[in-house]
Amino acid sequence: QVQLVESGGGLVQAGESLRLSCAASTITFRLYTVAWYRQAPGKQRELVASISRSDTLNYVDSVKARFTISRDNAKNTVYLQMNSLKPEDTAVYYCNAVGPYTMTNNYWGQGTQVTVSS
Repeated sequence: QVQLVESGGGLVQAGESLRLSCAASTITFRLYTVAWYRQAPGKQRELVASISRSDTLNYVDSVKARFTISRDNAKNTVYLQMNSLKPEDTAVYYCNAVGPYTMTNNYWGQGTQVTVSS
Protein backbone atom coordinates (compact mmCIF):
# COMPACT_ATOMS: atom_id res chain seq x y z
CA GLN A 1 0.00 0.00 0.00
CA VAL A 2 1.33 3.39 -0.98
CA GLN A 3 1.81 5.82 1.86
CA LEU A 4 2.80 9.46 1.61
CA VAL A 5 3.72 10.91 4.98
CA GLU A 6 3.92 14.67 5.44
CA SER A 7 5.68 16.38 8.31
CA GLY A 8 7.00 19.77 9.28
CA GLY A 9 3.83 21.75 9.78
CA GLY A 10 3.25 23.94 12.78
CA LEU A 11 2.41 27.35 14.15
CA VAL A 12 4.65 30.25 13.18
CA GLN A 13 4.47 34.01 13.06
CA ALA A 14 4.22 36.00 9.86
CA GLY A 15 7.58 36.36 8.16
CA GLU A 16 8.97 33.11 9.55
CA SER A 17 9.80 29.91 7.66
CA LEU A 18 8.83 26.26 7.68
CA ARG A 19 9.98 23.27 5.68
CA LEU A 20 7.49 20.55 4.89
CA SER A 21 8.61 17.05 4.03
CA CYS A 22 6.81 14.29 2.17
CA ALA A 23 8.25 10.81 2.34
CA ALA A 24 7.05 7.82 0.32
CA SER A 25 7.12 4.24 1.46
CA THR A 26 6.57 2.13 -1.65
CA ILE A 27 6.90 4.41 -4.66
CA THR A 28 9.91 6.14 -6.15
CA PHE A 29 9.30 9.86 -6.28
CA ARG A 30 11.65 10.53 -9.19
CA LEU A 31 9.26 8.54 -11.40
CA TYR A 32 6.28 10.68 -10.42
CA THR A 33 5.08 14.24 -10.63
CA VAL A 34 4.89 15.28 -6.99
CA ALA A 35 2.95 18.27 -5.82
CA TRP A 36 1.98 20.16 -2.72
CA TYR A 37 -1.63 21.26 -2.38
CA ARG A 38 -3.27 23.21 0.40
CA GLN A 39 -6.78 23.69 1.65
CA ALA A 40 -7.84 26.51 3.90
CA PRO A 41 -11.11 26.38 5.88
CA GLY A 42 -14.06 27.03 3.61
CA LYS A 43 -11.92 27.06 0.48
CA GLN A 44 -11.16 24.61 -2.30
CA ARG A 45 -7.96 22.67 -2.36
CA GLU A 46 -5.40 24.46 -4.51
CA LEU A 47 -2.15 23.45 -6.14
CA VAL A 48 0.77 25.22 -4.50
CA ALA A 49 3.82 23.76 -6.23
CA SER A 50 4.87 20.76 -8.28
CA ILE A 51 8.01 19.06 -9.49
CA SER A 52 7.97 16.77 -12.50
CA ARG A 53 10.10 13.75 -13.34
CA SER A 54 12.28 16.05 -15.40
CA ASP A 55 12.55 18.55 -12.53
CA THR A 56 10.24 21.10 -14.09
CA LEU A 57 8.95 23.31 -11.29
CA ASN A 58 5.63 25.09 -11.12
CA TYR A 59 4.22 27.43 -8.48
CA VAL A 60 0.96 29.20 -7.89
CA ASP A 61 1.52 32.93 -8.29
CA SER A 62 0.83 33.70 -4.64
CA VAL A 63 3.87 31.71 -3.44
CA LYS A 64 6.39 32.46 -6.19
CA ALA A 65 9.69 33.79 -4.78
CA ARG A 66 8.70 32.61 -1.30
CA PHE A 67 8.26 28.83 -1.61
CA THR A 68 10.65 26.30 -3.12
CA ILE A 69 9.83 22.69 -3.96
CA SER A 70 12.65 20.18 -4.22
CA ARG A 71 13.27 16.46 -4.32
CA ASP A 72 15.99 14.39 -2.67
CA ASN A 73 16.19 11.17 -4.65
CA ALA A 74 18.48 9.46 -2.16
CA LYS A 75 15.96 10.01 0.63
CA ASN A 76 12.92 9.60 -1.64
CA THR A 77 11.53 12.76 -0.10
CA VAL A 78 10.01 15.93 -1.51
CA TYR A 79 10.29 19.19 0.38
CA LEU A 80 8.47 22.48 0.39
CA GLN A 81 10.56 25.28 1.81
CA MET A 82 8.24 28.11 2.81
CA ASN A 83 9.76 31.49 3.57
CA SER A 84 8.21 34.83 4.43
CA LEU A 85 5.04 33.11 5.52
CA LYS A 86 1.82 35.10 5.58
CA PRO A 87 -1.42 34.53 7.48
CA GLU A 88 -3.10 33.68 4.17
CA ASP A 89 -0.76 30.69 3.84
CA THR A 90 -2.62 29.08 6.74
CA ALA A 91 -4.03 25.76 5.53
CA VAL A 92 -3.67 22.02 5.64
CA TYR A 93 -0.92 21.09 3.21
CA TYR A 94 -1.14 17.82 1.30
CA CYS A 95 1.45 15.89 -0.66
CA ASN A 96 0.32 14.32 -3.94
CA ALA A 97 2.04 11.98 -6.37
CA VAL A 98 0.86 11.07 -9.87
CA GLY A 99 2.58 8.46 -12.01
CA PRO A 100 4.74 6.58 -12.55
CA TYR A 101 5.86 8.03 -15.83
CA THR A 102 2.67 8.84 -17.80
CA MET A 103 0.44 6.60 -15.72
CA THR A 104 -2.26 8.26 -13.66
CA ASN A 105 -2.05 6.52 -10.30
CA ASN A 106 -2.88 9.25 -7.82
CA TYR A 107 -1.74 9.18 -4.20
CA TRP A 108 -2.33 11.59 -1.32
CA GLY A 109 -0.84 12.10 2.07
CA GLN A 110 -2.87 12.74 5.20
CA GLY A 111 -1.98 16.43 5.38
CA THR A 112 -0.08 18.64 7.78
CA GLN A 113 -1.42 21.82 9.35
CA VAL A 114 0.37 25.11 8.79
CA THR A 115 -0.84 28.07 10.82
CA VAL A 116 0.64 31.54 10.40
CA SER A 117 -0.26 34.14 12.97
CA SER A 118 -0.15 37.86 12.26
